[in-house]
Amino acid sequence: MPAVSPSPSKPGSRPDRIDQSNVSRSFDAHARTYDKLVGANPGYHEHLRMSAKRMGLPNKGAGLRLLDLGCGTGASTAALLDAAPQADITAVDASVEMLAHARRKVWPTNVRFVHGNAEELDKASLNGPYDGILAAYLLRNLTDRNAALRSFRRLLKPGAPLALHEYSVRDSFRSRAVWTAVCWTVIIPMGRIRTGSAGLYRYLWRSVLDFDGVEALTTRMHATGFDDVRVQTVPGWQQHIVHTFLGRSPGRPATAADPDAPTPPEGIDLSKP
Repeated sequence: MPAVSPSPSKPGSRPDRIDQSNVSRSFDAHARTYDKLVGANPGYHEHLRMSAKRMGLPNKGAGLRLLDLGCGTGASTAALLDAAPQADITAVDASVEMLAHARRKVWPTNVRFVHGNAEELDKASLNGPYDGILAAYLLRNLTDRNAALRSFRRLLKPGAPLALHEYSVRDSFRSRAVWTAVCWTVIIPMGRIRTGSAGLYRYLWRSVLDFDGVEALTTRMHATGFDDVRVQTVPGWQQHIVHTFLGRSPGRPATAADPDAPTPPEGIDLSKP
């Protein structure tokens, strides 16, 4: 879910067209039905849990402070809590309505929700550094992705993980074709039926096609200061469409001996030297 704040439409743009300038406002309008829509997506919640587990958070998160950026209605927060049930988790989003739905759910006392813009985290009263950040379906919706990644890195302790759970299809003709087919036969029609408007889901289709490929995003992560950058995909129809992009804040050697080896499904235990 995006954590971007609304701004006036660009001159000459269609007032009903959703883009990075007004996507947060669109999520406000769709917050009431969003959980039902993503719940109908096979594997959606399990894939979020996979990305959270791949962060390798040790000891059930005991003593750790974690950040969930772009938390939306709390699906990624629940995934992070599943991976690290004893961690102190702060979940952030710019959509007031999505946060309102998240807060209505039952959460333990170690989870709190904060209204904030992922591109202006200095204004969100976040007290870093953190032991890990999960950002699900967020970076694609930000206007200055490099600046955002650098701000994420500054919020992390040395060696702490950043997991970007994100669509990326640009490097694969097959992935683009599957994504377009699923969007126009399932996601967009279902969005129109459930909400009366397909604008947000047409934006989703278009934004994924326009977003970084796997190679470009891993290069971007290296360029913004992350070490030990690696990628894993997920099973199901989302294979090679949804990925976990894992990197670490500099200052500590990577745990894995082989920098090209995939992160194991259970993650990397940061408590081990």
